[in-house]
Amino acid sequence: MTIYLDYSAATPVLPEVLKEMQPYFSEIYANPSSIHSPGKQARKAIENARSKIASIIGSEPSEIIFCSSGTESINLAIKGILRASQKKHIITSKIEHKAVLEACRYLEKYENCKVTYLDVDKYGLVSLEDIEKAITKDTCLITIHHANNEIGTIQPIKEIAEMANKYKIPLHIDGCQSGLLDLKEKLGVTLATLNSSKIYGPKGAALLFIKRGTKIHPLLHGGGQEFNLRSSTENILAIVGFAKALELIQKSREEESERLTKLRDYLIKELLKIPDSKLNGHPTQRLPNNINISFKDIDEDSLLLHLDEQQIYVSTSSACTAKSIEPSHVIKALAPQKEYLYGNLRISLGIFTTKEDVEKVAQILPSIIEKLRKHKN
Repeated sequence: MTIYLDYSAATPVLPEVLKEMQPYFSEIYANPSSIHSPGKQARKAIENARSKIASIIGSEPSEIIFCSSGTESINLAIKGILRASQKKHIITSKIEHKAVLEACRYLEKYENCKVTYLDVDKYGLVSLEDIEKAITKDTCLITIHHANNEIGTIQPIKEIAEMANKYKIPLHIDGCQSGLLDLKEKLGVTLATLNSSKIYGPKGAALLFIKRGTKIHPLLHGGGQEFNLRSSTENILAIVGFAKALELIQKSREEESERLTKLRDYLIKELLKIPDSKLNGHPTQRLPNNINISFKDIDEDSLLLHLDEQQIYVSTSSACTAKSIEPSHVIKALAPQKEYLYGNLRISLGIFTTKEDVEKVAQILPSIIEKLRKHKN
């Protein structure tokens, strides 16, 4: 029996989503910019998906821009806002996704931008006071994730948005991990990124919510699709699948969040019984499916290999940083003892996770940790 516990990296496409996508592989395939009947049929599918998503998140359809990935959406938000502004200062945190951090570093290097990278507390929370102190007359954007992809900590976005609005500064949130959170909650943000592949939809679809009236420049130039903000022939089947996946996950959000929270808390409790273990992230203000624990004096690659042999599939950090030999920048920012910088395990639960799955992990992992420590000594 295989146990997949890496849902924060990628989710399977649900059967209902695949069924919704099926006609757009070979039946409704025309270019949605074409003016003939098949093209109009394709256009209608996209606009129906846009309207459905807008209804789910409480926006106007014209505020939804479809992209190919969370990374593209983030880059459009950050670079697009900067290039449309006369101001050249961005505020973010040290534990953002690489898509945010690398976009900011690019702008620092090539576009004369200044970036403030905020520290976080031991739970991974940004300080409202630190954000306010960092604001200058040249600040054009604040970009903070809704929930961290590694440690699951949920940021006080509503309060951050109130501050940003007070100073009339656009706030962008990375919501790629926000599928199980209330997306209709009035957070007051200016821009928000959502990603299909994290919510049981297909890869190749994401969106950027852009509040009406926001000045932003496109990254891609061409045929003027997506309200002149994302030129390229639209990926119809992925967009249709994305809308269906978002509909399904939000419909079952409360029930599924409650179920996963119980499994999460059970497994955290069991794993913290292992000597010299430490929970990363906020103990309660975290995603319902996220568990992130560090084990003192453990090589995390060896830990993953041992779990893989048991057909238990987890990760050590974000999939985007998994090949790095450096410790996770997120864990490092929490300022743990150096013995806890490595030996980091991210377990992310999902729709197919059962009580039997987490019980097996709780049963197997302590002996693996013990074996690795004996081998090291």
